[in-house]
Amino acid sequence: MLSVRQWTGLEAGLLRQALRMSVRTYAAHLGVGIRTVSKWEQLGTDTRPWPDTQSILDTALARASVTAQARFEQLLAQDSQTRRLRRAPSPAIHDHETWTEDLERVVVCLDRQDFTFAATLLERWLGRTQPCDLDNRGLYLYGRSLVLSGDLRRLQGTAQDLMAAKRLYSEAHRVFTEIKIPRRAAQIELSLAVATEMAGRLTAAATNYQQLADDERLSLTDRTRALLWIGTALAKDGRNEFAIQVMRQAAERFESLEEPEEWATAQQKLALAHRGIGDLTKALTYIDTARSSGRFETPLQRVQIDTAHAHILLTDPATRSEGEAVLNQASDLAAHYGLKHQLHSIKFIRNSKEYT
Repeated sequence: MLSVRQWTGLEAGLLRQALRMSVRTYAAHLGVGIRTVSKWEQLGTDTRPWPDTQSILDTALARASVTAQARFEQLLAQDSQTRRLRRAPSPAIHDHETWTEDLERVVVCLDRQDFTFAATLLERWLGRTQPCDLDNRGLYLYGRSLVLSGDLRRLQGTAQDLMAAKRLYSEAHRVFTEIKIPRRAAQIELSLAVATEMAGRLTAAATNYQQLADDERLSLTDRTRALLWIGTALAKDGRNEFAIQVMRQAAERFESLEEPEEWATAQQKLALAHRGIGDLTKALTYIDTARSSGRFETPLQRVQIDTAHAHILLTDPATRSEGEAVLNQASDLAAHYGLKHQLHSIKFIRNSKEYT
């Protein structure tokens, strides 16, 4: 009986020809997507169907008529002499390596808040890439590019940026779900929750964080971040006492996980929550701990810690002048790096009735 030891896109495409089916009909016959069939035929031997799809193709070949099987065998024989020429050229692998290197540069650019160069690098790939033309490695890189593009827009933080970030994250989520990388999909859900919080939908964000704090697709560190961010959303919503309880749990987990930078961030969040309930002594203690423990190497981190510190100092008339100076410093840095969401937060603090 005719069989295929290892199906690639080439054999899958030749079977469609042997069955004399259109792409749409063939996709329905196998129970796969039209885009999947198109990808097989475009990439040939450089793509391999998933194991369960291999079995589906085995069954389709076994159930084909004798005539169709003969045509398939003939097509395989005709192609065997030219298969090397039909393979995608080796630069495709080189492109993957270059793409990976560019994404590593994007991560560095985002840490430095160099949004212009990051956008240029991302557009180099997103602007010329069609997902239907990519193998799984390419789809992975495409998904990562979408995520980083979403991060870029979220970090800038205007309402329009947040809408764009959500759209990019949603597309990336679809890609990682399709190529079956649940951890990446869950991380994107966490980023979507952050964008929801930044847009002011605090109850929805807290609910999403709660679900993700128990989601085993995520690492323990990511789950603990989700727990901390539950507290952040609650504090922004004025529920500071409950927020403090949640944040303390997160801080303890970060300590047990030996994540000093995350622990320092938790101290910063606790400081603001204690300010929210009017306990300035504890607020200053926590913010001093955060400032002395964290490295705060990126512009965004420095703006965030200075803004939090200023917010606490401004609350007390005795330290208001110092708070204004620290807030001006944070504002100048945020403006220099285009951190629009942080500038909005600083403006909100300045216009607060507490200080006017």
